[in-house]
Amino acid sequence: MTLKNVKLSLNKIAKSLSEVQDAREFLLKNTREIIILCSKSIISVHKGDMKSAKNNLKQADVLLKKYKKKATSDLRRYMITPEQEFVEAASLIAIVEKNEIPSEKQLDVMPESYVLGLMDCVGELKRMIFDKIRIGDIDNASRVFEIMENLYLHLYPFSMYDKVVKEARRKIDVDRILVDDARGAITEEKRRSELIKALNKLQK
Repeated sequence: MTLKNVKLSLNKIAKSLSEVQDAREFLLKNTREIIILCSKSIISVHKGDMKSAKNNLKQADVLLKKYKKKATSDLRRYMITPEQEFVEAASLIAIVEKNEIPSEKQLDVMPESYVLGLMDCVGELKRMIFDKIRIGDIDNASRVFEIMENLYLHLYPFSMYDKVVKEARRKIDVDRILVDDARGAITEEKRRSELIKALNKLQK
């Protein structure tokens, strides 16, 4: 017995696995640039530099489309993190510009990436709310909070899919705390403003 068939099969399998491994390493290495661009986009949004935010997002979109072609079949899962970051940045830009948050289809991402990206966006909205409270813009803080809370309520049911959408339950638990923190901050600021108004009236 020469194991001829076994050798041929194993050589073929080894070649296939080697190609998959090379593609995996390629994606992990190159999609980091997408993540960095999306992070820069989010930072620019918080700084009020929407031009840079959109430019970075556009570059990330170009790279996503490029690398998706290489991410076939099982390799698609390595695109979840960069797509997730892309969804987060795109959603934040839409909210700031008072536009509708793009759909999964419009962003051309996987369902899991879309859900996780929106969950992460909740955290950025809390940061935005606190920034607006700090400069006394309670009206806009309240507007963003309404979006934040509604987004959380729409995402909450997805915690039951934790086995399918990785870390969904943990992210939802974190989002609940963030929403409660933001609600408390806005409530406190409104009470403070009302108290100041009342004191000013008494002094007149």
